[in-house]
Amino acid sequence: MPLGIDRTKFYANKSRELEVSSLRKDERIASLETENAMLYLKLAQLRGEVAAAKREASESFSDLESGDRFKTYVLQKAVKLHKDAQNLKQELMKVRASAEDIPRQFSQYFQRACTAIQHHTAVFESRSSNIMALADQVAQLQGTLTDVTERHAREKKRRQELHNQLMELRGNIRVHGRLRPLMEFDAENEDMNTLGRPGTRSEVVVHYVDDENICVRTSKHNKIYEYERVYNSTEKQESVFDEVQPMLTSLLDGYNVCIMAYGQTGSGKTHTMLGSHRNDDYNPSHDPQPDEGVIPRATRELFRLIEEKPFGTHTIEVSVVEVYNNDIRDLLSRDPNAKHDVVTGGDGQLSIPTVTSKPVDNVDAVMNLVQYGLKTRKESATLVHEHSSRSHLIVTLTVNTKAPSFFAKTMTTDSEAGAPGGLAKKGKSLSQTWTAEQLQLVSGGQTANQQPVIRTKLQLVDLAGSECVGMSGVKGAALREASNINKSLSALADVLGALAEHRTHVPYRNSRLTHFLQDSIGGDAKLLILLCVSPAQRYITESLQCLGFGQRARQVQRGPTKRRLPSSAEKVAPESGSGHSRPSSSSR
Repeated sequence: MPLGIDRTKFYANKSRELEVSSLRKDERIASLETENAMLYLKLAQLRGEVAAAKREASESFSDLESGDRFKTYVLQKAVKLHKDAQNLKQELMKVRASAEDIPRQFSQYFQRACTAIQHHTAVFESRSSNIMALADQVAQLQGTLTDVTERHAREKKRRQELHNQLMELRGNIRVHGRLRPLMEFDAENEDMNTLGRPGTRSEVVVHYVDDENICVRTSKHNKIYEYERVYNSTEKQESVFDEVQPMLTSLLDGYNVCIMAYGQTGSGKTHTMLGSHRNDDYNPSHDPQPDEGVIPRATRELFRLIEEKPFGTHTIEVSVVEVYNNDIRDLLSRDPNAKHDVVTGGDGQLSIPTVTSKPVDNVDAVMNLVQYGLKTRKESATLVHEHSSRSHLIVTLTVNTKAPSFFAKTMTTDSEAGAPGGLAKKGKSLSQTWTAEQLQLVSGGQTANQQPVIRTKLQLVDLAGSECVGMSGVKGAALREASNINKSLSALADVLGALAEHRTHVPYRNSRLTHFLQDSIGGDAKLLILLCVSPAQRYITESLQCLGFGQRARQVQRGPTKRRLPSSAEKVAPESGSGHSRPSSSSR
């Protein structure tokens, strides 16, 4: 710095110059940055234009390639069409040649056809007489076949009738078998898709053979069981009742009738006797239903038969009881838990005088009473059956029939002559000649206008099912119920065994069930046992026991069934060296 210059001013000027220079540089920098930003924008714009140009070029290239491919495709198609056209021309030439040859071929074929027709006409004319003869033979054979079929049906029916007559003369118990179809619960814990498959617990081992035989296939051998009638798993309720229906006519002819269903739990006994239902929601129908069981069908048929009789000659009473834990319970009583005892009357007939018996005059009244009783009947769920009946159900329809007027005249004559005393004077005791009902009629001052009555009973029995305790899984009260059920069914088997072997003592009193049904089992009623059988392997033991029970029942020969007579009549016994007659309970 030159000497003599003011440093302060120098530095100030120098600072201003530098500031101005700095400002100019900052302005230049800002200007350059602005230009740089503008250049960047221009660059981005150019890049976008380049990308668009590339895309346009790519699209143009793709269009060009597509055009080339289309051109190639069109050329190929053109070549193919040209070839096809050449082929069509060749085919057309062949068709034209064939068309030109058709008249000649047609003429040849026509001549051949005329020759064949002439030949076949000649053959037909020569054989027409044979055809007529064959037609006559076919008609004769058809008539013979129809005649043989009808004769076979008649002979089969006659054989069944003769067999039934023989059974009645012997007093045999009629036994029918019914095989139910497989049900979902038969699968137990197995997959439902395996239901009925060989090797599973639900495999079908009980088979329908024909209308008289059932076959059980076991691991060792096959067993065939024969009965009076066998129903397969597809037969309807109506088929079962068709076999039961004739017995109801016997009821009005003066015979007691008993129909009972026997089998293990879940085998279809209650379905057979009542139809598909649950006790707590059983609703009888006024009109016949296809699923109805024996009890509603028998009731309808009984009232139908009575309608054909003179008005006022028949009345019906109904009682509904169950045998539960070896006690007899009246299901129509206000106190169903009250116990009742079987009493032997003076005429030797068993009865339960304390049981409610209600008069009825139509089917609805009977089934409403049955419905009322079912609501009280004991049932519970087991592993085998969701609605297992825990008691034996017995529905009794008592038919009171007015006897012919000559019985009343006979009774009046004996009464006017002082029959009890007169008979005593003739050397006959009252016990030999007069039943308890007769003595009651005379002692009550009956007159000639009072007509004696024939009382017959229709007992419809739905037995509780036998069950294996280990399989059903019952405990506590249900275990006691199962024990009593099995004991009573075992007692029933013992009674049939004693009857079949003609033992001097028949253990009716070993169970309330057998004691109550003593008259029906012992020969005072036409008895039909419906065996209900489950087809699955898991029930093989119970099924064999059930079928064996039916075989033992068929062996029982009780003698001819006893026909009920009016209380004022006595039936003369066969000549046996004495002139005494027997009471009305003697056999026909």
